[in-house]
Amino acid sequence: MSNKREREKRREQRLQEETKVDAGERRTRLLQFGAGAVFLAIVAVVILIVVNGNSDSGGDAQNLEGVASVDSLVGGIPQKELVLGDPKAKVELIEFGDLQCPVCKSYSEEFLPQIIEGQVKDGKAKVSFRNFAFLGEQSAPAGAAALAAGNQGRGWQFLELFYRNQGKENSGYADDEFLTAVAKGAGVKDIAKWDEERKSSKLTGEVTATTAEAQKLGFTGTPSFALQSPDGLELLGTPSAPEEVEEAIEEAS
Repeated sequence: MSNKREREKRREQRLQEETKVDAGERRTRLLQFGAGAVFLAIVAVVILIVVNGNSDSGGDAQNLEGVASVDSLVGGIPQKELVLGDPKAKVELIEFGDLQCPVCKSYSEEFLPQIIEGQVKDGKAKVSFRNFAFLGEQSAPAGAAALAAGNQGRGWQFLELFYRNQGKENSGYADDEFLTAVAKGAGVKDIAKWDEERKSSKLTGEVTATTAEAQKLGFTGTPSFALQSPDGLELLGTPSAPEEVEEAIEEAS
């Protein structure tokens, strides 16, 4: 418990420093979460997020990018459904995200790789993705498509490839053609089975369930993170740096 309190104290100090920065220089997604009696409002930053999130590029089913880089990142790591890493790892980093979220895209490209290439590949932790689909009508179908890819052992390839080709939020790009292109690029072998499963009540119901789970935990923005360990569930919110998560994983191991 003392380690958690220390991390929360340091996190609050960092937040106080960050609030002094001109708000116009940051893309903000406010996140509130409870950890005991503690209330944190975390601002997910970096001008790059604004550039990537508001760009008109991406969303092109005929011109997917990043297949090789995605394979390099997650290829060879054990995965089951949307859990990446050694299934015996005692610590699980849980991400609640929306595939349409531009901030999630930035975390996928700039934040998570350090953790995946380090503690996940080393077997100290596994990382799981849970849909928190609330940004638009295409968020839930995209999330179900990722779950269907996960059923064929290509869930994280789907997630990462989707983010690297993400279009403008709620522009309508995440249609059947785009989702199918991502599934093929991710290496899903049985596309017919994937197509059937992604529309099933089982997987669409799972998206609804994990979205409700995120809301029950008090999360109001994406991406939101939690850490599951033998000590219980610790809410991390939206960490400002991967080192913050790495520290939490080390202390929970």
